Amino acid sequence: MDDSVYVGNAGRDAALDRGWLLGHFKDTADPRHSEDVEIKWGVHPRGDKRTRWVNGEERTALLVLISGRFRVELPGRSVLLVRQGDYVVWGRGVDHSWCAEEESVVLTVRWPSVPGYRAE
Repeated sequence: MDDSVYVGNAGRDAALDRGWLLGHFKDTADPRHSEDVEIKWGVHPRGDKRTRWVNGEERTALLVLISGRFRVELPGRSVLLVRQGDYVVWGRGVDHSWCAEEESVVLTVRWPSVPGYRAE
């Protein structure tokens, strides 16, 4: 067995770590450990939303709609993702929030992976 290879299922693995599949928070012996990037498989029921805006974001983010209808709120702009593959990218320092208008699955990629950083 090669310890530098991990095979899993995003839906099952995401349930173990608040949706996060890859990042600095994984054990250093795990091939999913990365100081460079974080990846999340987000499964959101209809009406699910952030309880508050993320302020002072330190990373760049890419959010891709897999299924559903998902709204991302950015300063002065609201982005609605409705077709599979629709995505939005925002950079460091851009505050944001979101809401699942329908049951949704989204893939989020953030970089860099910042140890100790966690938006509440």
